[in-house]
Amino acid sequence: MTKIAAIQMCSSDNVDENLLSAEKYISESAKNGAKVAVLPEYFPYIGDDKPSIQEKFGHGKIQYFLSVTAKKHNIWIIGGTFPLSCTIPRKTRAACLVFDHQGELITRYDKIHMFDVTLSDKEKYLESSFTDAGDELVCIDTPAGKIGLGVCFDIRFPEMFKKLVEKGAEIIALPTSFTVPTGEAHWNVLARATAIYNLSYFVGACQGGTHSTGRKTYGHSIIVDPWGKVISEKTENTPGIIYADIDLDEVKRVRKVLPVL
Repeated sequence: MTKIAAIQMCSSDNVDENLLSAEKYISESAKNGAKVAVLPEYFPYIGDDKPSIQEKFGHGKIQYFLSVTAKKHNIWIIGGTFPLSCTIPRKTRAACLVFDHQGELITRYDKIHMFDVTLSDKEKYLESSFTDAGDELVCIDTPAGKIGLGVCFDIRFPEMFKKLVEKGAEIIALPTSFTVPTGEAHWNVLARATAIYNLSYFVGACQGGTHSTGRKTYGHSIIVDPWGKVISEKTENTPGIIYADIDLDEVKRVRKVLPVL
């Protein structure tokens, strides 16, 4: 079995402060025996001007941080998301970069499904106005097992995760920054349903709390086993870490018991 960590943050609009916080939690995860740590969506920045912190792929402070921190603490990092430059003017990609324990870049996943919703007259989101959608599914080998990557709103599109399982995924990792209304209504059931439908572990690393801009996110980072049992959950809406031991034999057992894939 291999231990995995889901890190919950309440990121601000100060990148340097957020990177210091992220390293603290990554260091703690490694000291507690985790071989893989999952950061939340937009871990380096929650603010009103995400394009201002964009980096070119392969260059920049945030990518350097992820590489150096992974090597320093001998741990794989699934790097939440942050903006990477793209070819479309005034837009970026919401990219999740994965670095191994030696600080080497293993893969990149660009969020596919954009959060374009109207929750009320006062709460509207149009992520596609500043983010260009990705179009490639990503599943990778890690010390914990084969991990399929998704980000936040992707969770509402189950066909995506079915395809990741077809690619070999045994674990679904999902950095998120759920709103409070949608989180209260749907987060727990979507996390468990994703695990159950795909007979896979589900690891959700969340933003949680009231951010420096006044925005509120739901938190409740969660790890679910392939049977749909919640094995670890951050019940407080505060920064911190949750852990779980990933047992790939359990994935095989459940898939044998329920041969629905």
